[in-house]
Amino acid sequence: MTLRKKPPKDLQSRLRAVGSDVRDGARGKGTDLSKEIARQYAKMDVSWARGPLPSVVRGGILAGVLAPMLYVYVRRRVHGQEVLDDAMVDPVIFVANHSSHLDTPTILRAMPRRWRKRTAVAAAADYFYKSRWRARGVALLFNTVPMGRSGGGLSSGAVDHVHELIEEHWNLLIFPEGTRSRDGEIGTLRSGAAVLAAQHNLNIVPIWVGGTYEAMPPGQNWPKRLPGRFFSRRAKVEVRFGPPISPRDPSERREVMAQVRDFWGREGRPESGEAPPSAHDVLIMHAALRAHERETDEESQSLNGDTVRTLD
Repeated sequence: MTLRKKPPKDLQSRLRAVGSDVRDGARGKGTDLSKEIARQYAKMDVSWARGPLPSVVRGGILAGVLAPMLYVYVRRRVHGQEVLDDAMVDPVIFVANHSSHLDTPTILRAMPRRWRKRTAVAAAADYFYKSRWRARGVALLFNTVPMGRSGGGLSSGAVDHVHELIEEHWNLLIFPEGTRSRDGEIGTLRSGAAVLAAQHNLNIVPIWVGGTYEAMPPGQNWPKRLPGRFFSRRAKVEVRFGPPISPRDPSERREVMAQVRDFWGREGRPESGEAPPSAHDVLIMHAALRAHERETDEESQSLNGDTVRTLD
């Protein structure tokens, strides 16, 4: 009888940490290690937090606790919610800039309730999932799901649990910079969101968040009021939802993320000389796009039979 060797202890600890070292050690190790990585991510994931009762508790905390607390520190304005009309029945991938721990609750509170209830938030596995109690806390509060944030994080089984979520019609909120900006400026964008969108044929909805850096920059554990002439004042926070960006082939992932960066660079505003699209126009464009995609898929199937495209 042949005994299967256990992974060395140092590899087991690296898998639990789920940092960049895991992928370096995983290269060339084959299917078994990919399954082990997938198993470790699935183990970290606090799946019970997506159940009906935790969802009710989360909604109560966001609306009844966090919202009144944040009202003391920030004045929030939301633009572009019309792109999340009922006509958008498919899941989407939200991508937002990231400069503060306030970003997640601010974005979730800006979403219509039915979208908020079906949105999972990608959280850095090596930061939020080191401690089981911290993982449970953020999962209950914000419905987080663990993801690696170094290059190559979509390989070696590391996002099998995310694929399952999307197949179950959950939306996903991703911060493609991978970490909070330390100076309020936009950092380097990773292209994992564009690859996931291509793999599942989903639209990307860009989100620009402004003002959270002033209210609670990295290194600060609690929001702050800003200095005023006579009294302190609340920080002005804005959330802008952009028109959907269509999925494209993974080879064009950088072009897709360039569109996202351009939207952020304009702070979510229309391009110069361009009138903001009305909700009616956005819905018409979205419906036409989905109809065209269905027709293209049907033609492809009729020509190629059961051929399935795979991604390199």
